[in-house]
Amino acid sequence: MVNHDCIIDSNICRKARLARDARFDGQFFTGVLTTGIYCRSTCPAVSPKEENVRYFDSPLKAANAGLRPCLRCRPDSAPGSYAWKGTTTTLERAIQLIEDGALTGADAISIERLSERLGVSSRYLRKLFNEGVGTSIKQYALYRQLMFAKQLLHQTELTITQVGLAAGFNSIRRFNEAFKQVLKLTPSTFRKQAVSLEIQSISSDKSVNDASEIKTAASIKLAVELSYRPPFAWQAQHDFYQVRAVTNMEWLQSESNYGRSFSLNGVSGYFDANHNRARNSFTVDIVLENEQGLIELSAIIGNIKRLLDLNANMQAIEQDLALLAPLKPLMISGLRLPGTWSTFEAGCRAVLGQQVSIIQASKLLNQLVLAYGERRIIGDKEVVLFPTPEVVASASLDELKMPGARKLALNALGEFVKQHPDKALDDWLSIKGIGPWTIAYAQMRGESHPDILLCGDLVVKKRVLSLYQQYQQDAEKIDALDYTALTKEIAKTISPWGSYLTFQLWNLS
Repeated sequence: MVNHDCIIDSNICRKARLARDARFDGQFFTGVLTTGIYCRSTCPAVSPKEENVRYFDSPLKAANAGLRPCLRCRPDSAPGSYAWKGTTTTLERAIQLIEDGALTGADAISIERLSERLGVSSRYLRKLFNEGVGTSIKQYALYRQLMFAKQLLHQTELTITQVGLAAGFNSIRRFNEAFKQVLKLTPSTFRKQAVSLEIQSISSDKSVNDASEIKTAASIKLAVELSYRPPFAWQAQHDFYQVRAVTNMEWLQSESNYGRSFSLNGVSGYFDANHNRARNSFTVDIVLENEQGLIELSAIIGNIKRLLDLNANMQAIEQDLALLAPLKPLMISGLRLPGTWSTFEAGCRAVLGQQVSIIQASKLLNQLVLAYGERRIIGDKEVVLFPTPEVVASASLDELKMPGARKLALNALGEFVKQHPDKALDDWLSIKGIGPWTIAYAQMRGESHPDILLCGDLVVKKRVLSLYQQYQQDAEKIDALDYTALTKEIAKTISPWGSYLTFQLWNLS
C-alpha cells in the first residue's frame, strides 16, 4: 500500500487529478512512481493508474522522495502551496523571509541571524522546519532557489549565468552543482529539453511563447507566467485599481491589464500583468533598470504574487465566509485582496484617505506622487516611483489641500519609517495622527494580512448593520443590534479571513 504524504485525503486528490481541477492546483502534487516524476493536479499528460501514484502536499516532499519535477506541467509554476500555514506565526514569517532571499545572494544572513530576527533560538527554528515543513532550513532554501531557477530557465531567455544570479547563487559553479545534484540535469541540458518540449506543444497553445528576454544597455526585460487557483473576480480587482490609480506610476491599458512601477532594495523597474482567464494565470512582463536588478528578481516576483493575491485558496476562504447567512447570497466569488507595493505606500494611502471620499483621496495621492515621486526612464518607458520615506519626511506638502494635522502625520510617518524600516506596523501607533484604522489598512493592503476586518470603517459598519437588520426582518426577529458584539462574533466566525470579508462588504452595491 502506497504511503501518501499529504494532508488532503487521497480520494479527494484522486478525483481532483483525474478531473484536472484547477482549484486544487498547488494544494497537492502527484508523484508518479513508474516514471520518477511529480506533477500538478492540472497536468495535461495521460493520467497514471492510481496504484502507481503517491500524493504529496509540497513539491519539496516529492523531491525528497527522489522524484523530479514534470517538464510539461512545471510544478515550480503552481500557485503557492502552504500546507504549513497556520502552524505557527514564526514559521510563516521565516518562510516568507527565506522566499524573499534572506539566506541567499551576496547579502545572505546566517540561520542564527535569521533566528534572531524572528526572536527565537536557531535550535527552535530548525525544529519548526523539521516538524512543519518536513526538511531542514538549508534544504528548503536551496530547493526554493532551484525551483525559481527552473522557472526562469523554462520561461525566459536569460543566460544561465543571469539565472544563477537571479536565483541567489554567488557562483555559476555552485549553481550547476546544486541543480545537477537535486534535479539530475545540468541547467543547460534542462533548458534544451524544456525548449524541445515547448516546440512540440506550441501549435496547441501559442500563449505560453511570450516568455522572452530583451536586453538593452540600460535595462533587462523578461516575462513569466504566474498561475492562480480559480475563481478570480478579476474585473472587480481591475476596477478597484482603476479608481485609485496614480498617473505614470500605475496603468490599466485594457480590461485584462494592470501595470505599475516599483522600487525594492535599490532596484527599480516596472511590470505589466495581463490576465489569461483560460489558463488561470497572468503573463507578467518585468522590466528592470539594469542587470544588477536580477539579484532582487525572486523578491520582486514574490511581491507581484502578493499584490495580485495569486496564492489565495478562494475555495477555502469562501467556504468560511458563507457561514455568514446574510452575506452568502450576495457574495462575489473570487474576490481577492488588491495589494500595494509596500506598507509605506499603503500607510500613505490610508492617511490621505482619512475622512474624504475615494475620489478625493485618489486626487491627493496623485498630487503627492506627482510632486515628490522620482521620474525614471526604464527601458523605453517613463515612469514615476512612489516617494521614499526620506522624501516624504521632509516634504512641505503645500500641494495637498488637506488639514495641517494630516500633513504632519504624513511627515511623521515618513520620518518613522526612515529611522525604523523594520519596525512592526503596530509600532506606528506612537506616531501622532496614526490610529488603528490606518495601521489595519496598511496591514491589509501593504502586507496582505488575511484577517483584518475593518470594523471601524464607516462603509463596513453601514453595510454590516444593513445586512443584519434586513436578515432579522426576514427571519422575523426584533432583537436590537449591538454592533461591537456583532462584529466580534462575525470576526470569530470567519477568522482568519477578515480582510476578504472587508472587501466583500466594500463591493456590495
